[in-house]
Amino acid sequence: MATPIGNLEDITLRALRVLREVDLVAAEDTRRTRSLLEAHGVRTALISYFEHNQARRGPELLRRLQGGARVALVTDAGTPGVSDPGFRLVRLCRDAGVPVVPIPGPSAVVAALSAAGVPADRFVFDGFLPVKPGRRVNRLTALRELETTVVLYESPHRIVATLGAIGEVYGQVELVVARELTKQYEEVITATPTAHLVRLAAGPVRGEFTLVIPASKPARVEDESDEDPEPERG
Repeated sequence: MATPIGNLEDITLRALRVLREVDLVAAEDTRRTRSLLEAHGVRTALISYFEHNQARRGPELLRRLQGGARVALVTDAGTPGVSDPGFRLVRLCRDAGVPVVPIPGPSAVVAALSAAGVPADRFVFDGFLPVKPGRRVNRLTALRELETTVVLYESPHRIVATLGAIGEVYGQVELVVARELTKQYEEVITATPTAHLVRLAAGPVRGEFTLVIPASKPARVEDESDEDPEPERG
């Protein structure tokens, strides 16, 4: 079930109804989900389900479902399964023949694309880039070769390194950096990697980032077949 990525008003009527009707809400962060439930007067019981307990908690939730319980799966914010371990529980349920019903709603990927002003008829979402500098540059190089819009997530601790790597691979491309989407200090800014770095250097870096990089066509490599044939001499 998708939940707000910031503004607690961004939840569907269907999601609220389901949250009230289920027996249990499995949440990546029970503290954040409790705040959401309390804001909407929902008193359903909570249980944690996140990366470090999913191996143990997944089978437990499956047993409850097989026993007739109704369980709603929610992530920290946005849609479960997108850069979070929710897909493992979904797979567990599907393999066991337990029905899985999607409750769509907010997603930082779609929100950023809708405000970016770049073509989104084709795009690639690549989540968080690798931590190691060499692997990060290699991944960006592979993404650039796809010649399509690329959407990334980044943390405040690595945004500077990521922007530097984008500048190295893409050059001074005009990319969109969205920060704190739907929250009080929301920003959606289009600029070059260097300009973004200058702006970030002006103060503490806070918030979660979504980056939208427009398609970059690789430089055309000419070979002999592209050249006009030389006239025959005789």
